[in-house]
Formats: sequence, C-alpha cells, structure tokens
Amino acid sequence: MGHHGWQGNPPRTEAEARERIVAAAATCLERFGPAKTTLSDVAGELGVTRQTVYRYYANLAELFAAVAHAGLEDFVDRMQQHLSTFTTPSEAAIESVVYAVHAIPQERHIGALFQAGETDVFSRDTTSSMAVALGAGILRRIPVDWSEIGVEDDELEGLAEILMRLFVSFLQYPADPPRSEDELRALVRRWLGPALAPSRSRLD
Repeated sequence: MGHHGWQGNPPRTEAEARERIVAAAATCLERFGPAKTTLSDVAGELGVTRQTVYRYYANLAELFAAVAHAGLEDFVDRMQQHLSTFTTPSEAAIESVVYAVHAIPQERHIGALFQAGETDVFSRDTTSSMAVALGAGILRRIPVDWSEIGVEDDELEGLAEILMRLFVSFLQYPADPPRSEDELRALVRRWLGPALAPSRSRLD
C-alpha cells in the first residue's frame, strides 16, 4: 500500500487507515481546538507525511466531516433512547429538535463541525437522502402512533426532513441572547405543536 511512517505500524487496509486518520484528527481537535488544528497536526499525530493524509482526505473540511460522521451512530442511539420517553407525536417531534440543538454542539465528533465553522458541510449532510432516511427510522422506532395525526409511514421521511431542517437552522443561526432548553422547547411547541396535534375530526 506504500504507507510511510505510521509510527512503525502501518495499517493493513484502506479502511483501517481512514479510521486511524479520523481518530488522530479527533485527538488533535481536543488538544488544539478546531480553529488551530491543521492537517500537519494530524499527520504528526500519526507519524506520517501530510501527503499521506491527503491520499485519503482532500482537505481539512472533508476530514472534519469524517470525524463528525464517526460519532453519528452513538448520537443517533442516544437520541432515540431520549425520544422513546415521549409518547405523543407532537412532544416527540418537538423534543427531537430541542435535543439536537442542545446536544450536537457538545458532541466530541459531530460538534467539531460547528466549532470549526464548517456548518455548510454539516447542513448538506443532514439534508441528504441518507440522513433523512436515518431520521425517519428514528421516528418509526419510538413508541409513537403517527397515524394519530394522520401521518402515514411513507410520509415520515417528509416529517424527518422538516425537523432536521429546523434544527439545522437553529444551530446555524442561534438566537441572541441564547435560549435555554426550556425557552426553545416553548417556542417550538407554540408553533410546531398545533401542526402535529390530532385534528378534531380524527378525535370524534
């Protein structure tokens, strides 16, 4: 594979090389902060040249995106666990926005994009078809009867996209002064809640 350096322990596969680069980048982000982390820092952490890192990631933004993706699975599991405590469609949807807005910036991996100002990369990823399908999967697995508000299973992708676009907007353009979780929850409940409440005709 022509690997140079790697502190005397070259990776056996391309996938392993990528994993080690991402892990080194995460370490550098914690050590130096996003604004000061460079590809040279990551290469030094690995014991390779910058050209080796470039072989797998074209630039720092692409590498930061990979760092964020590395933490996605764990974040999704925790988000789903949190949402499973809500049983009405409106509260589950509202809480998904509140949880994402307040949890994502604190995430070791995902939060790196926001701390580094790479919000465009994040917003593109969170509105991709794969991300929307992932969001819809979360909505399907929580104990909520979406048909209660007239939302069919094949419409959950649309609801997931709306919720994701909403929390991305809050993350990219935070309120000044910042809102607390309760203040954000009240705002989203006031304007999103009525749209996700059972209609009178369905209750009769």
